[in-house]
Amino acid sequence: MIANVIRNLKKYSFLLNQLISRDFKVKYKRSVLGVLWSLLYPVLTMSVMAVVFSNVFKFSTPGINYLVYLLSGLVMFNYFSEASNLAMSSVVANFSLINKVYIPKWIFPLSKCLFVGINFLLTLIPLYAVIILTGTEITWLHLLLPYAVICLFMFTLGVSLILSTIAVFLRDIYYIYGVIVMFMMYLTPIMYDINILDSWMIPILKLNPMYNYINFARMIIIYRQMPSIESWVACFISSVLVLAFGVFLFKKKQDKFIYYV
Repeated sequence: MIANVIRNLKKYSFLLNQLISRDFKVKYKRSVLGVLWSLLYPVLTMSVMAVVFSNVFKFSTPGINYLVYLLSGLVMFNYFSEASNLAMSSVVANFSLINKVYIPKWIFPLSKCLFVGINFLLTLIPLYAVIILTGTEITWLHLLLPYAVICLFMFTLGVSLILSTIAVFLRDIYYIYGVIVMFMMYLTPIMYDINILDSWMIPILKLNPMYNYINFARMIIIYRQMPSIESWVACFISSVLVLAFGVFLFKKKQDKFIYYV
C-alpha cells in the first residue's frame, strides 16, 4: 500500500504542485501584502491574545516568557485548524474534476495540508523572531522539533481524510466542525498553563493529541529540556492511529463519492 502511495505521488506530483499553486494564487489574489500576511497574522493574533489573557484574565506562566509560550502553541494549533478546515471541503469542491478524469481522491486533502504547511513554515519566522527578541535561549534540542511537526502533519492529514469523507455525505459537518475546533482550542493549553486547572482535569486534557505536539515543542523551545519518552510515544501513537483510521475510512468510502455529487 505504501509503495502504491509513493508511486501515485510521483505520478501525480505535477497535479499536486498545481493544486498547491492554485491555492496560493486564490488566497493572496488582490492582496496588497500577499504572502506577508502569513508572517503578520500570527504576530497580530498573538498581540491581541497576549493583551487579553495576560492582562484582562491575568493568566501567567511563572518563570517563562508568555509571548513565546503563546506563539509556540498558536502556530501549531492554527496549522491544524486551517489545514483541516480547508481539506474538509476539498473533495466536494473538486467533484467536477473527479467526474472527468481519474485522480486519486486523497490528493485533494493532501494538497490542502501541504499548502497550509508552507504557510506554517513561514510562521516559524515570527516565532523565532519572538524567541530571539525575548532572549529565550536556542539550544541544539531545536533540531528535534521536526519530529513534533511531522507528527502534527500526520495527525492533521488523518483528521482531514476523515472530515473530507464525512463532508461528501453530510454537508452539516462544515458547521459542526467549527464548534468542535473552538472547543478543542479551549481544551488545548495554548493561552494558559495546564497546571492552573483542577488536578482531575489535567489527565483528561493530556489525552488531546494537540496537547502532546504543543507540549513536545514547548519542552524544547521554552524549558530547554529533552521531551520525556512518554511524550515521544504519545506524539507518535496519536498521529499514526488517526492517520491510519483516516486512510481506512477514506479508502472504504471513496468509491461511493460519485453518487453524492
